[in-house]
Amino acid sequence: MKGSVEYIHNDFIDPLLFASAYATEESIINSMIAAEAMTGHKELCVHALPHDKLQDVLSKYGRA
Repeated sequence: MKGSVEYIHNDFIDPLLFASAYATEESIINSMIAAEAMTGHKELCVHALPHDKLQDVLSKYGRA
């Protein structure tokens, strides 16, 4: 039994990988910005990132 194989031509792979990496980066940054301070099990407190300092770091590395 013969089957067919579909593939993406090499000319389209780089933009696809770039878009995937960009979407992942945006998701991570959105998560850091949306995070809020919370207290969990055994009163462990986790603080949210200060937005001004996060913005400074992102700007420093050309990501803002």
